[in-house]
Amino acid sequence: MAITKVWLDESDNECTMCGACEAVCDAVFEVPEKVVIKEGVDFAANEAEIKEAADGCPVGVIAYAVDGSDKRAN
Repeated sequence: MAITKVWLDESDNECTMCGACEAVCDAVFEVPEKVVIKEGVDFAANEAEIKEAADGCPVGVIAYAVDGSDKRAN
């Protein structure tokens, strides 16, 4: 199962702009003021780092879906 979508789910908490995600996976995440998911990135090629960033997010706002689903997998 490959990650096909990454987004911020701020329904419960807001991004605190700590930069932890960018430190783990700067190929996908950028934190100029608030987290930005970079365009045109091969999420499957960065799957381990995306999962690590999502697991390490202190407020749990990084979400991802697998295999074309729109449903949050984490």
